[in-house]
Order: sequence, then structure tokens, then C-alpha cells
Amino acid sequence: MSGRSRRFLLRSIYLILAGSCGLQVLAQTPASGEPRPPATANETAAPQASRLPANSLANSNVKLGIGDLVEVNVFGVPDLSTKSRISGSGDLYLPLIDYVHVADLTTDEAQELIQKRLEDGGFVRGPHVSIFVDESASQAITMVGEVARPGPYPAIGERRLFDLISAAGGLGERAGRTVTIERRGSPDIVVQLATNLAEDTQNNVDVFPGDTIIVSRAGIIYVVGDVQHPSGFMIEDNALSVLKALALAGGSTRTSALNKTRILRQTPNGVQEIPINLKKVLYAKAPDMPLVKGDVLFVPGSSAKAAAYRTADAAMSMSTALAVVAVH
Repeated sequence: MSGRSRRFLLRSIYLILAGSCGLQVLAQTPASGEPRPPATANETAAPQASRLPANSLANSNVKLGIGDLVEVNVFGVPDLSTKSRISGSGDLYLPLIDYVHVADLTTDEAQELIQKRLEDGGFVRGPHVSIFVDESASQAITMVGEVARPGPYPAIGERRLFDLISAAGGLGERAGRTVTIERRGSPDIVVQLATNLAEDTQNNVDVFPGDTIIVSRAGIIYVVGDVQHPSGFMIEDNALSVLKALALAGGSTRTSALNKTRILRQTPNGVQEIPINLKKVLYAKAPDMPLVKGDVLFVPGSSAKAAAYRTADAAMSMSTALAVVAVH
């Protein structure tokens, strides 16, 4: 065989192979008007769902932005699947269709746009495109409230509530146990944290780009007046009663006027005084009363008791002195 014939044969084989590759892409779906063959069980499932992270469905329609790392999959055409970061101009580079502007589009809108470009360009007939955001640089998760370092945090990969609390430096000294997760387009999620977060796996919920996490501040009640250790005490969910608050303050003194105790409570109409006979409560002759955030439990002192104890103390001191003199 001459050299010229050999070159002609090799060129023919190359053209045949190139043509077959092009037909493989175009033949992914039947041409317009042709009947579509029945779908198999695998084809009716979500395209390439096994390759996507567990939270892909919950994170399937977020808004895209500059710097986001996204994974684009074209069902049945793995050569067109790619992972790329959205450029500073908001564009995403994809094989065959070049740059596509996707910034400020939701993932559903971007999928439709890429599908249209593939079909209009004659690259794939009836394409099915799926987009998953691997890293969201444009939509941070915002931590506010009683954490050490409130502010925005990048939503990179799969994130959970306790991950964000840890990234924010942990709960603050006055943090309550109620956490509210605000999510656009969805009802707020309210989580009640356990005392020990290491054992609280139930409330370690998933969080997503754009979420705002609000850590509440625990309420404070004050016990003042004639008690052993006047102070303020943190209260959660109004679960502190008068007797519990008195116990935290070390109890009353011998000069306390227990029957004149009162609760000072701030209301929209001003400060309200609620009288309570603490002596009857202590002897279970009256019900214990719950306190609410901001309450002041005031236990006054009895001047009569104070005078009587001073007289008794003085008499005791005098009798002790006389006994010493008599001995000598």
C-alpha cells in the first residue's frame, strides 16, 4: 500500500470515529416527534442522586452568587458534568456552551437556562441538568444573639447547628437555651437546647445558606432585701418559683418580714406589686408562685424583730459579763 493510500485510510477512520462521538451526544434522547422508549427504574430516579450530598434536596433552590462552588451534572452525558466556581462577573464556564451568567439566579432557574443553551445549540436533545451548591460564598449563615462572636459565617459543605455555635465561639454567659432559625420562605424553626450539648444530638439540626440563627438571652430575676445572698439569677422558660429563688439566695434571715414579701413585676402599665405571704408558702399553707423574666422578689426586714434581737443580744452580752465577774 502506498503512503498516499495509507494517509487516506487513516483520515477516513478518524472522520468515522469523530462522527460516532458526535452522534452519541445527539442521540441521548429521541428526536422531536419520535416515540420515547419506556424509562427504566434507574432513569425515573433523580439524576445521579447518589453522587450528591445528603442535604442536596433541602438545598436545591438557593440563589447563586459570585464565588459559589457549584456542581453541574447533565444526565446521561458525564463528559458534560463539571464542578466550577462562579467568577467575579457572575459567569460559570461549561463545556460546549462556554460562559453562562448565573449569578442572582436560583439553582432551578440556572438549570433551565443551561438546558435551553444545550438544546438550542444542538448539543443535547431534551437535556436534564441538575445543579448542587457545594460551597456558598455568597450566602453566609448569620449568627446573632448570645454567642461569643456573632456575625456571618460561610456555608461551606454540610453544616449543622452546633457547628455554627462552635464556630461563633460557643454560647455566651447569658445565653438562653432557646435557639430560633429563620429561613426565608419557610416557618421559623425553634430549638430548645439541652444543658449538655455533647449529649444533645436530637437538636443538632441542619442549617443552610441564608439562614439566620438567633441565640436567645436568658431572663434574669432578682432576689433583694433581707436574705442571705441578694443577687440576680438566670431563668429559663419561667421555670423558677418564689421558693426556688429564695433557696438560690441562701434563704431568709431571722429578721425577715416573711408575711410582707412582694414581687415587683414590670408591666405595660408600669410596675405592679404582687403581695405574697412567704411564711405560709414555706409551711405549704399557700401555693408557690412562678416568677417571670425581670421579676424582683423583695423580702423586707422587720424592725420589730431587729429591735427584739438587739435587746436579746445586749441582754446576753450583759449576763455573760456578770457571770465572768462573779467567777472572779
